[in-house]
This record gives sequence, structure tokens and C-alpha cells, in this order.
Amino acid sequence: MRTTVMLDPDVVAQLKQMARSRGLSFKAVLNSAVRAGLAAERGGARPYRLPTRALGLRPNVDLTKALQLAAALEDEEIIHKLELRK
Repeated sequence: MRTTVMLDPDVVAQLKQMARSRGLSFKAVLNSAVRAGLAAERGGARPYRLPTRALGLRPNVDLTKALQLAAALEDEEIIHKLELRK
């Protein structure tokens, strides 16, 4: 469709710059910018949602001290292996 649109000089300059940098026509860049603006108005694409999974954590485990917990478990395992050598 052919129509007349009055654009502000700064908008024209930005569109021309974008057309030059992307190697596209002014018309293609203008249509792309209008589509992007319309999509933003209606919310665009749905936000990405990452599904969650239950990790099976014990209720009494304090994860704020995870490194201490890991060290304690590792120590217990070493002690257990040493006891098996006897």
C-alpha cells in the first residue's frame, strides 16, 4: 500500500543511518521499525519461562552453608574409607 507519512527529521536520519549500516532499503528499515514498535505495544513475544523441578532437598539442610556441608560430607567419606582399610 502506498501512503504519505510525515516523519520528523531526526527519525529520518536514524532510519537512513540504519539502512546504510544494514545494507537495506529505507522502506525495509521503516517497515521493520514500525513492526517492532507495534509488537512492543501489544506486548511482543511472551517472556521466556524456565520450568522448575523439585530438587528433593532435605527440609533441615541449610543451603546458606553449602560449602561447609560439602566439606563435612567429604570428611565423613574419607573417614569411612580409612576405617574400611583396617
